[in-house]
Amino acid sequence: MTTMGAGMDGQVGRRRGALLAATTLAAALAVTGCGADDSGARDTAGSAAEAPAANGGEAGKDAAAGAPEAAGAGAPDLRVDQRAIIYTGTMRVQVDDVDVAAREATAVATRAGGFVGGDQRRSADADAVAELQLRVPAAAFTGVVEDLAKLGRQQSREIDTQDVTEETVDLDARITSQRARVDSARRLLARATSITDLVSLENELGRREADLASLEAKKRRLADLTALSTITVSLAGPAAKATEEKAETGFLVGLKGGWKAFVASLTVLLTVLGALLPWLVALGVPVAVLLVVLRRRRKSPALVAPVSAPPPVPAARSAP
Repeated sequence: MTTMGAGMDGQVGRRRGALLAATTLAAALAVTGCGADDSGARDTAGSAAEAPAANGGEAGKDAAAGAPEAAGAGAPDLRVDQRAIIYTGTMRVQVDDVDVAAREATAVATRAGGFVGGDQRRSADADAVAELQLRVPAAAFTGVVEDLAKLGRQQSREIDTQDVTEETVDLDARITSQRARVDSARRLLARATSITDLVSLENELGRREADLASLEAKKRRLADLTALSTITVSLAGPAAKATEEKAETGFLVGLKGGWKAFVASLTVLLTVLGALLPWLVALGVPVAVLLVVLRRRRKSPALVAPVSAPPPVPAARSAP
């Protein structure tokens, strides 16, 4: 029994010694690992710090190159297709047949997605003139103008553009603000408790709604003008007069104009006299005859000599 106890105590001692040795080895390895980790972390941090320093020049160059792009990011969009532009065109084309050319011009506008806004025609002979007002989409404006010029011999062309982008943006902002004011007035009206406040808020709401309707009407008008361009084309026959002459000035021009005005006034005066002449004859002759008769009646008593009375006889004087 004693021998067995001694053997067991020896085994326990060996196990404790082995456990102590293992613990010591693990502690030593832990200390060594921590040192290695710290040195690795320092090396990594140093490398990370050196990398930006090494790439600082390139990063600065990239930032400097990207600065203009970043600055231009907030600049307004100057592309034509992003702006509100009103196109207006006026042209005159001489054609052989005005009616046929007018039908072709109408067909050109219809194919482009537009319509005829006005049609005025004068005469039906060789000097006929037709004036058409065409409304076409802005995208097809140039193509329609070129097609109309091919109807005959183009005599004149005038194209005008008006950029209303700023006005459109301003209207949008004003409409948004006015809608907010209308909503505010409606909320105040819903909370009104007295007749005086109710009447005052109703009047204010009416004024704000009227202003809003006016702004929205302007916006619709601008949208219509920008969406549909206007082309006024005059189709003239072969014998039609050319475009109106330039205004002239000077003494001879004034004299010519005065003579024309005098002749026109004289013509009007003679026309009036011609219109009054039958009435003067119909009424003037009887009146003249009546005046003559009355004048003769007044003169007839004066032609009869008056009977003179005998001279008075002087009375005889009595003797003294």
